[in-house]
Amino acid sequence: MPRGTRSAEDSTAADAPHGSRPEQVYVRLRDLIVGGQLAPGSRVVETEVASRLGVSRTPVREALQRLQQEGFVVGAPGAQQARLTVAPLTRSDVHELLNIVGELEGLGARWAAALPAAERRVLVKELRALNVEFHRLAREVPLDHSAMYEADERLHRKIVEASAGPRLLTLHDSVKPQAERYIRMYISLLTGDIRPSVAEHDAIIEAIEAGNADEAQVAVQTNWRHAADRIVKVIDVAGERGSW
Repeated sequence: MPRGTRSAEDSTAADAPHGSRPEQVYVRLRDLIVGGQLAPGSRVVETEVASRLGVSRTPVREALQRLQQEGFVVGAPGAQQARLTVAPLTRSDVHELLNIVGELEGLGARWAAALPAAERRVLVKELRALNVEFHRLAREVPLDHSAMYEADERLHRKIVEASAGPRLLTLHDSVKPQAERYIRMYISLLTGDIRPSVAEHDAIIEAIEAGNADEAQVAVQTNWRHAADRIVKVIDVAGERGSW
């Protein structure tokens, strides 16, 4: 485990109630993975997790099964859960996940652009405010990358929620969290080059405002493709397990 991992996990254990349900254990472990406290390649041992979180092995086992199904942890074929590790950050994974996100959100943008004009005006006003907030946060000193991530996430989620049905929302809820590690990394890379991302958001918003479904869909797909390309360049330098 990386330096600093123990203190993060210990703080988690301190406020974890005995007998936590699998959902609570899942959320805690997922947050440690997404936040980088459990680094790519780190071993995740069921007994150690149970001890640190102050829970029995049963909810940990169920949480790890879910994390494995969602791609946050991996194990060698035929290995027991004691051999699980945090999933590496790989070129193929970032391309797959972020392009899937782009397709789902692109469909949401397409449908948003087809909303009645009055509804589009309300949506566009909200999206512009979110993009202004995103840009403002990028100019603050010191930078708060988590706040930037949340602003970016709210903008993208607003597009999907504007017109999506339950199936698209369910798919988005399933895939987007798996991409969060990469998206947070992407946000951290934008600190000196925020204008292209803001401009890509503007292009999405303008297409929705104009009611141009094709352009709205392509603009979202382009935004996520560029994010994937930027992250791949970092992975090429740092290695697929990552040292960030």
